Amino acid sequence: MAEPARRSTRGTARRAAPAPAPAQKAASAASAAHESLDRVIHERVRLAIVSALAVAPALSFNDLKKLLRITDGNLSVHARRLEEAGYLECLKSFEGRVPRTEYRLTTAGKRALQGYLDHMEALIRATRAR
Repeated sequence: MAEPARRSTRGTARRAAPAPAPAQKAASAASAAHESLDRVIHERVRLAIVSALAVAPALSFNDLKKLLRITDGNLSVHARRLEEAGYLECLKSFEGRVPRTEYRLTTAGKRALQGYLDHMEALIRATRAR
């Protein structure tokens, strides 16, 4: 079977790519803004944990579980992810014979939450400006 003929580009002027349409620019800007979000905090449960700890100096595991209405496993997984990112401090102790787990927001966690909120506010302003 014969191969399709190929067109030569020698001696032909190359055309510049057309300028992106305003809708494409907006979609591109939204995509870039989404990519720069802190993916650790952006998840719903982790944002709830960090937000709760931003207004309380410390919360126990049970207090957070009740406040957020989530399961033990769900809270454990998300708290561990925040702890690995350096946003959360986990303190384990005993009250008598009962284990107690307490969480506190670290300085890095406070900065990360503030940066996330600033980013979201900027997105809201940009969207309303249209």
